[in-house]
Amino acid sequence: MTVYTTVDSPLGELLLVGEESATAVGGTALVSLSLPGQKGAAEVREGRRPAPEEFEEITAQLRAYFAGELTSFSVEFARGAGTDFQRRVWQAVEEIPYGRTATYGQIAERVGAAGAGVRAVGTAVGRNPLLIVRPCHRVIGADGALRGYAGGLPCKERLLGLEGALVP
Repeated sequence: MTVYTTVDSPLGELLLVGEESATAVGGTALVSLSLPGQKGAAEVREGRRPAPEEFEEITAQLRAYFAGELTSFSVEFARGAGTDFQRRVWQAVEEIPYGRTATYGQIAERVGAAGAGVRAVGTAVGRNPLLIVRPCHRVIGADGALRGYAGGLPCKERLLGLEGALVP
C-alpha cells in the first residue's frame, strides 16, 4: 500500500510518499520526497493513505539534517524506480559527500557517459524522486554555477549553504 505524510522544514512542507515494506526500518520504503512547488512533484492521490507514523525515522533524520546534526541519511528506497542509466546516475549522486559538490561532467565520467552524456546525466539528475536524501543539490555546472534543481535554485542554494558547500 502507498502511504504518505507531510513534514515541515526550512524549505516549506515536504511531501513524503512510501510503500509499505517488510524489510524497511519503520516498515516503509521511501518512493518520493518532494519540495513545495517542485517540478514533477509527487501528489497525494486517491488510494494513498496518510500514515505519519510510518515515516518517523526519516522525519527524525530530516530534522537532524536541517539542524546540521546529520550528514548522511540511512533510508530504504523503494526498488524499481528509474531506468538502469538513471539508477547509475543516482548511485553516483549518492556518493557525493556532505559539504562537497560534483559537476555534471564528473558524474558522467563516473557512469561511463563522458562527453555528450553530460546532458543525459542532467536529465537523470532532474528526475531524481528523492530530493535531499539523494543529494542531487550537490551537482553543479562545470563553471561552479548552480544549475537546474527540481525544487528551484533558491532551495538548492539553501541546501548547499547548510552543508557549507557553496562555491564562491
